[in-house]
Amino acid sequence: MPEADSGVVPALDVDSVDILKHLVELTTDVDGIVGYKLGIAGALRLGLSGAVRAIREISDLPIIYDHQKAGLDIPDMARRFSAVCHEAGVNSLILFPLGGPGAVREFVCQARQVGLVPVVGGALPFPEYSVSGGGYVADDALDRILAAALGHGATDFVLPAHDHALVGRHSRFLREHIDRPGLFLPGIGPLGGSIAEAFAAAPGCRRYAVVGRAITDANDPREAARRLGGQALAAAT
Repeated sequence: MPEADSGVVPALDVDSVDILKHLVELTTDVDGIVGYKLGIAGALRLGLSGAVRAIREISDLPIIYDHQKAGLDIPDMARRFSAVCHEAGVNSLILFPLGGPGAVREFVCQARQVGLVPVVGGALPFPEYSVSGGGYVADDALDRILAAALGHGATDFVLPAHDHALVGRHSRFLREHIDRPGLFLPGIGPLGGSIAEAFAAAPGCRRYAVVGRAITDANDPREAARRLGGQALAAAT
């Protein structure tokens, strides 16, 4: 996981190895860039091991793999999934174990058993996801997932950055149970979240802004990374 207590994690949701490597080359030495999130598009095109190797040719920053979203499966798949990801060389897994308490237990514990850091969530940054917004996921699903994950040793979590009230409420709950929980906060920029406001909602936590298009689609990705990394470092002081 990131050594720093705050920063930006670029989301490398891109279509080719050349673009992926170019983005890593432009950003890996930028102050405030503390890791990379590798998504399913890169993993499907290159193979997970190939995508990790492409990043490792340039950077030794931690790699978080987001399988969009792993954990929503039968508990028996947790061991196989965690083993494959460990062999590929990632450092951490984003998990959305919506399948119930058994899925939370197995995906969190199996990830930890092979030395990967589980980053556990259950909410996405758009309104139609939950029942109250017209979607299908129970409004209290994230509450129950986080409570269960804590019981199995999870220390890092993913919360939607645009919902400051949600970030504040869950960060308070997490701080009551563990010291300096890690929060990964997607939804910065086009989805409505801001680094300053999301970080301010979670004092006492390690805070990482997960940023995709605001960096990958920028005319100057390096300058965008510098600006956003600076915002993260300033917001953490």
